[in-house]
Order: sequence, then structure tokens, then C-alpha cells
Amino acid sequence: MLSLNNIKRSVGATHKKKRVGRGNASGHGTYSTRGLKGQKSRSGVSGLKRLGMRKQLLQTPKLRGFRSLQPKNQVVSVSVINKNFKDGETVNPTALFDKELIKSQSTSVKILGKEKLTVKVKFEKVDMSAALKSQISA
Repeated sequence: MLSLNNIKRSVGATHKKKRVGRGNASGHGTYSTRGLKGQKSRSGVSGLKRLGMRKQLLQTPKLRGFRSLQPKNQVVSVSVINKNFKDGETVNPTALFDKELIKSQSTSVKILGKEKLTVKVKFEKVDMSAALKSQISA
């Protein structure tokens, strides 16, 4: 009767691992199944080069450039703040998110623009351009 404790693989389904470079008695000593001389017998030659995949690798298009792991700032314009905020309100990521001016609260926000800031608002937890900083300080 067949049950889990007496299941065995069929004959020829498993092979012993080829242990290379473990002495001549193993049958795979001295040259370790690499033959004698030549590029294939040397160390440091990639298997891909040997298998003839180098040409195929070079033909495949690669994605060029570099992508930073740090997320980019979400940009908000001064003109947008003039339209959406009133005097005395605070501009912070939560308020901007509630008014659907940014996509997420977790990534940093930067306020840019050379326009004049017409509303008197407080800025919290947001970065801003040098032009805007000079406007606020003046």
C-alpha cells in the first residue's frame, strides 16, 4: 500500500552532485573537469561569456541613468497658496492635503514661486524657496 512513509523517487530521477576538485580518487581531480588549457579552463571567466550569452546581453536595451532612493519634494506654487488660503491660516502638509494641493502628507513639501505673497499665513513643516523667505522676513 502506498503511503507517505514509503514514497521513494523513481530510479534515475536523482543524480549525485559532481564534487569537483576533491582529489584524483573522486574522478574529478587535477583539471576539475575543465580540460587542459584555454580561456574556458581559467578562473575569472564569467559563465555567460563561455555560454555565448555575451552577445545577447549586449543586444538587450538597458535602462540608463540613476534613480535616487530619496523621494522628491512635492512642489506648491505661491499663487496656489494665494488662491486657497485666507489671512491667519497655517500652511502645513495636513492643510495642503485636505485642500487636495498635494498627493501625500508623508513626503516633504516645498513652496516655490517668484510671485508676491498676498495673504498673511503661517508656514509649518514646509520648505520654501529663498525668494519666499526674503518676502516673509521683509
